Amino acid sequence: MCSIDARRIATTAGLILASVFAGAQNVNWPYYGGDQGGMKFSALTQVTKQNVSQLKLAWEWKTDEKDLKEFATKPGVFEATPLVVDGTMYLVTPYNRVVALDPVTGKEKWSYDPEAYKDGQPPNGTGFVHRGIALRKDSATGTYTVYLNTRSTLLALNAATGKLIPTFGKDGKVNLLEGLRWQVDPKRYTNTSPPVVYKNLVIVGNGVGDRLMYKQDPPGDVRAYDAITGKQIWSFHTVPWTGEYGADTWKENSNEYTGHTNVWAPMTLDEKRGLLYMPVSTPSNDFYGARRKGMGLFADSLVCLDAATGKRKWHYQLVHHGLWDYDPPSPPSLITIKMAGKTINAVTQPTKQGYLYTFDRVTGKPVWPIVETPVEQSTIKGEESWPTQPIPTLPEPIAPQGVSLDDAFDLSPELHAEAIERLKTLKLGPLFTPPSYQGSMMRPGILGGANWGGAAFDPQTGMLYIKVNNMAAVAKLGIFDHTGPRAKEVDSDYVTEGRTNGLFHDGLPIVKGPYGLVTAINMNTGKKVWQVPFGDDAEMRANPALKGLKLPDKLGAVGTMGAIVTKTGLLFVGGGDAAFHALDVVDGKDLWTFGTKVRTGGTPMTYMIGGKQYIAIAVGSGDSASLMVFTL
Repeated sequence: MCSIDARRIATTAGLILASVFAGAQNVNWPYYGGDQGGMKFSALTQVTKQNVSQLKLAWEWKTDEKDLKEFATKPGVFEATPLVVDGTMYLVTPYNRVVALDPVTGKEKWSYDPEAYKDGQPPNGTGFVHRGIALRKDSATGTYTVYLNTRSTLLALNAATGKLIPTFGKDGKVNLLEGLRWQVDPKRYTNTSPPVVYKNLVIVGNGVGDRLMYKQDPPGDVRAYDAITGKQIWSFHTVPWTGEYGADTWKENSNEYTGHTNVWAPMTLDEKRGLLYMPVSTPSNDFYGARRKGMGLFADSLVCLDAATGKRKWHYQLVHHGLWDYDPPSPPSLITIKMAGKTINAVTQPTKQGYLYTFDRVTGKPVWPIVETPVEQSTIKGEESWPTQPIPTLPEPIAPQGVSLDDAFDLSPELHAEAIERLKTLKLGPLFTPPSYQGSMMRPGILGGANWGGAAFDPQTGMLYIKVNNMAAVAKLGIFDHTGPRAKEVDSDYVTEGRTNGLFHDGLPIVKGPYGLVTAINMNTGKKVWQVPFGDDAEMRANPALKGLKLPDKLGAVGTMGAIVTKTGLLFVGGGDAAFHALDVVDGKDLWTFGTKVRTGGTPMTYMIGGKQYIAIAVGSGDSASLMVFTL
């Protein structure tokens, strides 16, 4: 079949690369979020509300990754979102292998193994996971390069062959530990989110472990590299160096040694304006800040940079002096909304605490007022918690917040009474109740609210859809053992817990469900349109303490992945349970469910090849991990 010149098709979702063939159309999914702004919207119309029930499994590809005893490693959850361009699918596995597949059959074209497991198990709390790669098309040759940030290395692969490009860095690789403020152990440095490509730049953040506070934790600098040579072009210090803007927000020169404050979640890009949006995380460590007193810019902030130079355009701190692991976990969504007849090019940041902080994406001005609100102060020795926290007036919260006795587990009178007695032993209160020696209940917990999957936005309607969690956690501080094996490495008087399990009877949650939700927000008004229980938890349902009880149809399942929305009014999302769902965007009704046998892990995507639409999602972990692809 003869191809004709590819042409750009403009849609309300932005530009989607398309190639038109005689009698058939191909539509790509070229970026992690569908477009550079992370809307996760598809203009494809073949799969509709009327025929979605006819979706069938077209093919399945298994990662075939197992525990490696010689390196003491195990592959984690398969969380990748594949990319499809010009007839090839590209994805990354939990062990950070890059694989190219035929998107029609699933047949493997090539694979590249960076041997990331040789540095041992990552200390990031999630183990071996990776959510995506990035592609760059050479404007002169039309060829693609694959970029992968794996552990402490950025590498470039020929997209046609899977071979390293020797002219990039040193033999195709850049050492991301070079150029940091202090020496970093490669075992404490990792990456889980895809790079951002802007013109001739490849931009990367990093991921680190959160729980212990080492004497010098890895810095969270965001850096840009020349896409051809691998030379570093700019670096943005998320903890400002002395003399830089924001350094005076760190008391007692704590900016000189504080690490983390990294960008582990996906970043997004306004390519037209050359603006990069970065969700910057909490400094070390998550629940104790006596060693890093002050507001601490740019921690727990949404930061906008000039993508070409790395210069700060604007920022907004979403949590002051964070003590809750409430770092912004999601890609900032670049959206267009209409208010009072005015069009606003906006960015909205979903957060673990259950808010959508929404700004004019150019100026950084809040779309709706954000109010500095007094919050309870810490009683921990040496701690100086911040007196206020920024609370958006709109949009309405996307997840339940705070814990009182009224929120106790309630699936039977006996369990309800037991949960109340257990809650009475803990510190209860609204959002931003500080950690304590006693143990403070926090809801949302450390998984959110929102998490790395983020939101899906329909530019036709201004509606935003997001999978959120409703699982409480305990923030508890304990005395660190300075005689233990890590005493020489760790610089802290306290160790922390952010537990979500083991809080109650046989591992049951201590608060009532549902534990997973999908929330729909009209971003033109900031108002919640609907919220429905989402997913189920087979393990909880089988708990002996619940035997014989009449349980809700959906208990709700905790899951960190995201959704995609289509022009035909379908929301495709995994629930964190062993099922893949298509929901009606009007009311959240489940229109199609496919049992995946293992838990879903990734945010889905969709593409068209040969005039046929496909929907793909990663599921499972370890040797059960696979990519499932569906079509009519």
